[in-house]
Amino acid sequence: MSKFLTISQLSKLLGLIDPKTRKPLNHILRYWEKEFKEIKPKKINKRRYYSNKQIEEIKKIKFLLKNKGMSISGVKNLLKSNTIKLDDDNSNSLKDDYYKFSLKTKSKLILKKIKLIKSHGKKNSS
Repeated sequence: MSKFLTISQLSKLLGLIDPKTRKPLNHILRYWEKEFKEIKPKKINKRRYYSNKQIEEIKKIKFLLKNKGMSISGVKNLLKSNTIKLDDDNSNSLKDDYYKFSLKTKSKLILKKIKLIKSHGKKNSS
């Protein structure tokens, strides 16, 4: 069974969060939904729900737009040409860059949690 995420959950997962208010930037996902035909969330009672397949497509789009600095039309062309799916064997590929970025982001998060645990670790009760 696949898990669906709401638009706010997906915004948080992607790090699309306003740094001051800490609120999810859902308008970005709604805009991308208009721009990319690949993004079609299920709508139930006017709420958007994204499947795992949708989430993976949106992660690719976000990576190409935000991390690679590509334009929307450039990303559309790349998605149309299926280049992202064909470059698994190339160590300098976009997919490789995406995995490196993803791993780096997750590593930073883990290190941050470890530091937090160390700073608020077990207090001596004796």
